[in-house]
Amino acid sequence: MVFLGRDYVITVRHGNHSSPGHLRKDLEADPEQLAVGPAVVLHAIVDEYIEVVDAFEGDIDPVETAVFALGSEIGVEQMYLVKRELMELRRAVMPLTGPLRKLSEGHCGVLIPDSLRTYFRDVNDHLTTVTERVVSFDELLTTLVDATLAKVSLQRNNDMRKISSWVAIIAVPTMIVGVYGMNFDHMPELGWRYGCPMILSITLAACLMLHRMFKRNRWL
Repeated sequence: MVFLGRDYVITVRHGNHSSPGHLRKDLEADPEQLAVGPAVVLHAIVDEYIEVVDAFEGDIDPVETAVFALGSEIGVEQMYLVKRELMELRRAVMPLTGPLRKLSEGHCGVLIPDSLRTYFRDVNDHLTTVTERVVSFDELLTTLVDATLAKVSLQRNNDMRKISSWVAIIAVPTMIVGVYGMNFDHMPELGWRYGCPMILSITLAACLMLHRMFKRNRWL
């Protein structure tokens, strides 16, 4: 929050925000600009949102690249964190539209000299740009979250296919061993010399056939 008077400007910050100390150094280095009045300080403070949005763009670009990269392991939690910070920026930017319009149109009397109204019109244009970029970032993050969830769902489907394929393959020897584990008396192949090799060959052939079928259908 900023309180502007005839010969003072007061800023109130909540939480862990950056200090405007560098603004003070920059303004003190230009005494002619600072002599215009405290409205110059207000202009310098408000006009920093462009830098904040640029920093957000630097955070979102790697996320966008990672989402569509092969083998990336970026999680939805990270995008939700960026989206939450973007919402906080949006709540800070949106209410400035009305006050900045009043400042640029000269509705604040002598607090804003005529020579500075052009600067505040420029800031108002910057705010419009920032607002549009924040909205576009929000839409982009929503799209990235949907893409990531779809990617996770696809990966889970692929994992389920692999699991189902191996279960089907293992079911063949499990069934055959279960049948011969019943120890019936009248099983002709039990007394045959080549009965065991034959059953093992049939089991192996069935497993290989299933494996080839699943491999051909890209389940494995």
